[in-house]
Amino acid sequence: MGQPEKNYNKTLIACYLGFVTQAITANFAPLLFLTFKGTYNVTLEQIALIPFTFYLTQLFVDLAATRYADKIGYRTCVTVSQVVSALGLGLMVVLPELLPVPFLGIIISVVLYAVGSGLIEVLVSPVVEACPFKNKDGMMSLLHSFYCWGAVAVILGSTIFFALFGVENWKILALIWALIPLLNTFNFLTCPIEHLPVSADGNATQKLLRLPLFWLLILLMICAGASEATMAQWSSAFTESALGVTKAIGDLAGPCLFAAFMGLSRLLYGKMSTRLNLVRTMFISGILCSICYFVAALAALPLIGLAGCALCGLAVGIMWPGSLSISSQKCPLGGTALFAFLALAGDLGATLSPTMVGYISELSGGNLKTGLLVASAFPIMLVISLLLIKKAHTPAPVETR
Repeated sequence: MGQPEKNYNKTLIACYLGFVTQAITANFAPLLFLTFKGTYNVTLEQIALIPFTFYLTQLFVDLAATRYADKIGYRTCVTVSQVVSALGLGLMVVLPELLPVPFLGIIISVVLYAVGSGLIEVLVSPVVEACPFKNKDGMMSLLHSFYCWGAVAVILGSTIFFALFGVENWKILALIWALIPLLNTFNFLTCPIEHLPVSADGNATQKLLRLPLFWLLILLMICAGASEATMAQWSSAFTESALGVTKAIGDLAGPCLFAAFMGLSRLLYGKMSTRLNLVRTMFISGILCSICYFVAALAALPLIGLAGCALCGLAVGIMWPGSLSISSQKCPLGGTALFAFLALAGDLGATLSPTMVGYISELSGGNLKTGLLVASAFPIMLVISLLLIKKAHTPAPVETR
């Protein structure tokens, strides 16, 4: 008897839910910042450390994955990603109550689920890339759309839950969200998982670091991460200040609308990718993103500025998955190390750019529009990077194992 046919659709479902898990870990705690402040007497300075700790932990995980992910194995790493994500969300319910310093309990929980988020970011994309699907560009875009739908679900679902049952019952909701990675653990334990090809001598990392093209791809990814994260993280504050609405309305009209448009962009490209040129689509997206940043920063009417924020989601949607696909095509034997370095670069852009916007806005008297105007440099640099990559020499493939 022959081998039973592998069900890669189960792998896809596990990966989709992996990105939903990442969206939960990235977006749930920020909705509770004021609750933490009131319940545990956490200062605003300490609250600022929560997202910083989350993204810094992700950066360390990305860096570690460049060396150890292939040695440990895809299945072990992605399974652990779900376990620690569920554990972090669950411990956030109990640790602040158990420890003498509640904030320490919050930070321990954040570090745990940030480890999970980092592993998801590094490994879920190569897991799908290694599956024998024909339309890899489209599959990658569709895969990353689930982060957007997860973000929309977390923001919208949490807002509705708090309206119905009160924000004081947030612990129940945290446990509900923790069920998703907990259940998805069993999907990753049982689904078929393949591995990407790497160079025969196993020196993929050293070879990548010596390629000029690799550093152009890293720049592309930094710009993609910066373009996406800056508007995602500042859209709520921008909407509140520009439209003069409450935080709940700001969250729905800002980051939720942004995430919905970003998910729609990835979904549409996933369905139409066979008829579209990826580099050309990325090029157009970069130009559109720049225009959206200018509109948000310079529009005299608040609603026009909000439209710029929302349409920016449509523009940046293809940037992150598109950068991964272009990099995989240009460096087909980069293996997991390539995806880990790209995740590191994307997180670096996503960490530095929003921080830069906040700093510049503060220097300009609290004018967020000035910060967004400066941030328009990142989609412009993305367009320049694409032009340079298009002209760059693609390295010849080497023997695989």
